[in-house]
Amino acid sequence: MPATPDPLAQFSTALAARVSGAKTLVAAIRLLDGRHLSATLWRGDLLVASEQALPKRDDYEVVLSDGAVAKAQLAGRDAGTNIAVLKLAPPASFAVPAAGEPEVGALALALGADGTGGATARLGVVNQAGPEWHSNRGGRIDRRIELDMRLARAEEGGPVLDAAGSLLGISTLGPRRQVLVIPHATIERVIPLLLNDGHVARGWLGVALQPVAVPDALQAAVGQAHGYMVMSTIDDGPAAKAGIVPGDIMVAIDGEPLRRYRKFAARLGPESIGRIADLNVIRGGAIVSVKTTIAARPAAA
Repeated sequence: MPATPDPLAQFSTALAARVSGAKTLVAAIRLLDGRHLSATLWRGDLLVASEQALPKRDDYEVVLSDGAVAKAQLAGRDAGTNIAVLKLAPPASFAVPAAGEPEVGALALALGADGTGGATARLGVVNQAGPEWHSNRGGRIDRRIELDMRLARAEEGGPVLDAAGSLLGISTLGPRRQVLVIPHATIERVIPLLLNDGHVARGWLGVALQPVAVPDALQAAVGQAHGYMVMSTIDDGPAAKAGIVPGDIMVAIDGEPLRRYRKFAARLGPESIGRIADLNVIRGGAIVSVKTTIAARPAAA
């Protein structure tokens, strides 16, 4: 009588096979101090990495899954979506997986680079698969994908697969080392912009803001208890030209209450450049309306 297959052993074998088949997606970017970080082969000549983890250089040395060492040159980086794109030379050959769609409770496999051509693997579940959201740097992320797993810093930027082997995106570390996924759709949308311009243009007012309490006497009038005080302005920036001064408390933009900075950053996306914004500020105990034209954020800002 044949032995009954062991489901746990079958599951383990399937996971190992999945990692083995997907490790061609993984590359290690060598750092100057002997450490490395992970990146994902997106196309034969393109690598995608976590922008926040990537040192600011133009040229990098990369170890591919077969142990070969290649050169990669920065094509562009965007802190808003936390995406960096590198051009790989010579191009690598690998099978491009289909894009996956996250489902809460589904298994997720996060791969990283071990620095020598091998891969590391982390298994967890999709803890959240929410709608689009905006980062504090103003980047639009197509889905809020959170994973219930741990991730080493060297593994950040590696591919994240679903149980079928489809590509959900790349991993990144959020606040308190929360593991997030930069979705496939976001990366596909940002890559052409970075290849063309090296960055993603976003709106800019030229102000430094600090959350503060709205004076008690004005809370009923503005309909909120908190706003953002202007700590400084950039000379010749849009806000300074419109007459915004340090000490003003911004409470609304285009009629939308300014309660969270992320909402403010969301209104300064690429499409906002050149648009006139109506700012409501508290100045000298009164609510003042100020109009300013949103400019493109300077590269150094």
